[in-house]
Amino acid sequence: MTTTTVAPVPRLRGVVRVPGDKSASHRALLAGALADGPSRVVGLSPGADVRATRSIVAQLGAICRDDGDDLVVTGPSGGLRPAPRELECANSGTTMRLVAGVLSAIDGQHVLVGDASLSLRPMDRVAVPLRSMGATVEGHGPRITAPLRIVGGALRGVTYEVPVASAQVKSAILLAGLVANGVTVVHEPLRTRSTTEDMLARAGVAIESVDVGDGRRVTLHPGRPRPVDWSIPGDPSQAAFFAVLGLIHRDAEIEVASIDVAPERIGFVHVLRRMGAELTLTPDVDGASLRAVRSKLRATSISSHEIPSVDEVPALTVAAAAAEGVTAFRAMGELRVKESDRLAGAVALAGALGARAWSDGDDFFVEGLGDAGQFASFTHAATLDHRMVMAAAIAGVAGHGCLIEGSDTVATSFPGFFDELARLT
Repeated sequence: MTTTTVAPVPRLRGVVRVPGDKSASHRALLAGALADGPSRVVGLSPGADVRATRSIVAQLGAICRDDGDDLVVTGPSGGLRPAPRELECANSGTTMRLVAGVLSAIDGQHVLVGDASLSLRPMDRVAVPLRSMGATVEGHGPRITAPLRIVGGALRGVTYEVPVASAQVKSAILLAGLVANGVTVVHEPLRTRSTTEDMLARAGVAIESVDVGDGRRVTLHPGRPRPVDWSIPGDPSQAAFFAVLGLIHRDAEIEVASIDVAPERIGFVHVLRRMGAELTLTPDVDGASLRAVRSKLRATSISSHEIPSVDEVPALTVAAAAAEGVTAFRAMGELRVKESDRLAGAVALAGALGARAWSDGDDFFVEGLGDAGQFASFTHAATLDHRMVMAAAIAGVAGHGCLIEGSDTVATSFPGFFDELARLT
């Protein structure tokens, strides 16, 4: 476990490039592996989570070849086949859930395993719909935790109401539906990122997405994706950390280049603007650049509906700690089943900074200090969660420094995070 000392700095200037969007990277690998022929991927995320997906598609028969900074994924003409050994998902819940959908359609037996943290995360959300399609999905206990044992084969299309909005669950069902007998329909109560639908449509799959109230109905007809060249934009959930840093630091102008600006991905921007943030989105070749400058923030109420993946909550917790007033984070129960209990972690981090923070069921509250200059110096962030590490780091730079234990976990999604942070100084 690596320990990193983060020192405060007086001035921040520069342009940051965040890794390719993790969600799109996973899906580009899977779409390429399911196609018949080569697909080029530009801007693939270098994080450990995406590397786990790359390793698995290679074990299932796809050929993954580095070509400079690009990756060429060639799907086998005869389709993917069972692997002779367990498939290692490491710490990646996205890998386990999406690959479960793919494996459900491949004849034979498969086993998905993960590290100690991933083996505690619930997989019943994908097991239930995949079982309804005809696959066998087994795990430990009522929440179906890993190792997952999957027997794939002939599937039937279903109509499924997702109980809790989840892009990963929706994607698992759609990936299984590519080879199902009949149409697959997914109803989600709240619109989540449409990455899977958009990418499958671009790959020639017959898929239709219709907004229904706050939710969405996705209808997919079976079909094999065709090879496509993918250009992956920057990950907005990583951009959120630098945006918050630019807003709360006493002397900062930070620009994050070329990020994905799909509506479901930039809810954090609207939340921060409501808090008084000076944030500018400017279109560029691969999405938009996001510019943040020092702003006086005020408290607000934040619903999980605004940020369905809740991945940006650790960064927003730091913003709340620097704001004036009490910020309420509502319906944040999903945070409890991430890489760590991020709800408890967010409350603990805000408290370590000197803010008053408390939870009530799935809600939590942060009474801000009014200025990041009031943050306390804290000796460590007791976490093994990449997003909590990055949140602690930006708080340390904007405040009075910190010592972070387990800082190497940023490699899960953003191996160069601390390098980019250093460049701004």
